[in-house]
Amino acid sequence: MCRRSLIYNIILSKKQYPKCSMKPMSKKFDEAVNIYSPNGHLMQVEYAEAAVRKASTVVGLCTQECIILGAEKRAIDVLQIQRTSYKIKKIDEHIAMTFAGLTADARILANRAQMEAQSHRLNFNSPARVEHIARFLAKLKQNYTQCFGRRPFGVACLVGGFDCDGKPHLFQTDPSGIYHEWMANTTGRMAQTVNEYLTKNLSAISTIPDTLSAMKHVVRALQTATSSDVSFFDIAVLKYKQPIEIVSMDKIKYLTDLIKQETVGYTTRRHFGFI
Repeated sequence: MCRRSLIYNIILSKKQYPKCSMKPMSKKFDEAVNIYSPNGHLMQVEYAEAAVRKASTVVGLCTQECIILGAEKRAIDVLQIQRTSYKIKKIDEHIAMTFAGLTADARILANRAQMEAQSHRLNFNSPARVEHIARFLAKLKQNYTQCFGRRPFGVACLVGGFDCDGKPHLFQTDPSGIYHEWMANTTGRMAQTVNEYLTKNLSAISTIPDTLSAMKHVVRALQTATSSDVSFFDIAVLKYKQPIEIVSMDKIKYLTDLIKQETVGYTTRRHFGFI
């Protein structure tokens, strides 16, 4: 075969079998959860955390007397049954959970946590500790950050409750699988603003005298994240050896009116120099 024919055959083969348009390997690190990026990040986990940062805001407050969980919820259709839109889930008689992120993922996590709490009662004849449930959720989330063919849970959970000795606990679990205990915490789209309010009022929060004062702090925190319309709030109160209470809209409206009166009174006293 002459040189000219050989060159012609090579050109013809390239036309018949064009090169496959594939991404460079350096650009494919975000396609699987178990592949690190060149700078040491798991991009799918960071995407899940971004989903949490864009979600509705939730707040948790832990006092010696009670656990208060508050959640911002979006407007529901007038034809929708309200009880199906609650963002606060009962895990056991002494543990409750709220979340920021994908609601479908949160439903799966809540169901798994409920099964774990029931299994603990059956096997050990005692209720599970709050940290046990938080650690269980964190471990479940972490498993989904290193298994091929799965994606991380796009949910951050606030888990609160009482142990058998009557001590209250509040934990947060992140999509990456870590968990920490908090006195008060928040997550969601306005977490930074709400966290500033909680930090500013830390001294008042740490010495809350009663449940009503704790609820007012949660309502104030939620008002910094959304409108003052009570229809956008879900609040639950959990006390030692008492059933979880989902606060009614009338009671939340009473709290918002009380906060408005206190704000007006404070502004008036400040205006006239009494503060």
